[in-house]
Amino acid sequence: MNAPIERPAAAGAPAPLIDPFGRAISYVRVSVTDRCDFRCVYCMSEHMAFLPRRDLLTLEELDRLCSAFVARGTKRLRITGGEPLVRHDVMTLFRSLSRHLASGALEELTLTTNGSQLARFAQELADCGVRRVNVSLDTLDPARFRALTRTGDFARVMAGIDAALAAGLRVKLNAVALQGVNEDEFEPLVRFAHARGMDMTFIEVMPMGELEGPERLDQYLPMQAVRDRLAHAFTLVESDYRTGGPARYVTAAETGGRIGFITPLTHNFCESCNRVRVTCTGVLYMCLGQEDAADLRAPLRESLDDGPLHAAIAAAIARKPKGHDFIIDRTTQAPAVSRHMSMTGG
Repeated sequence: MNAPIERPAAAGAPAPLIDPFGRAISYVRVSVTDRCDFRCVYCMSEHMAFLPRRDLLTLEELDRLCSAFVARGTKRLRITGGEPLVRHDVMTLFRSLSRHLASGALEELTLTTNGSQLARFAQELADCGVRRVNVSLDTLDPARFRALTRTGDFARVMAGIDAALAAGLRVKLNAVALQGVNEDEFEPLVRFAHARGMDMTFIEVMPMGELEGPERLDQYLPMQAVRDRLAHAFTLVESDYRTGGPARYVTAAETGGRIGFITPLTHNFCESCNRVRVTCTGVLYMCLGQEDAADLRAPLRESLDDGPLHAAIAAAIARKPKGHDFIIDRTTQAPAVSRHMSMTGG
């Protein structure tokens, strides 16, 4: 096992990050790779051109970047991809970042994954202080799963979910609601999740990146339609439960479990956005649905001192917009942003 990445303690405490609309930036999602072992039809093209490995931040640089955000008041770090667990030696980063949990500076270190590698890493993630993970799962039908992911192994994902639960991790399942694809599975997904003590969240498809195959308008299903369908099977009780992310929750009275809804198009919750995203190349996106970005790789590599990095972060947060530009309709055929979700980080 490799030793954790060691970084010298920063001198002084930089000011917390507050955007122009008074929102404290306390939640950062950091992608460690654009690569994935799946090719989900709503996320990426079948024949993706991935970034040269030399363009990616090293694990040491990722640790330094994450630590700079923690020093500025970040309380939740989510490691994403692509599929983060396919990044070579990624557990070195988790072991290193766990020091911020031990110090109390960081409240939560989490992960979004497709589940393919969870059987291998679940216990080690728990040992590093990870307490919950999000697993993307759009269907319980193995054949449909294969068609949606193009390359995914359903049994392997099920084994990963079992391993995560056995390791004591809380698991939340995320399903993208796809019109004409998995509409018949919303109730079964909820029952599957709640029977195992997992939350279930549904997400509207997002207009990011050019895709082959069906138009996103043909895939798009408003979240109200998902909720209406679930209301035929469950008594939905409003909940004030929050995880720090964009999901809004209800409780299914019949199961006692939670159902989340993420609605970037129909109700975007931008007014309370406390999040930013950093790509695996060190590009900071202040808003998922806009193209404005800041290069953090340059200050990371130009100076061993964190001053330029902090200055770049502060300047970027000062440009964080009030909301995004996501639109799906017949008159808006092009994606709202050109980059794929796998490039930005989930």
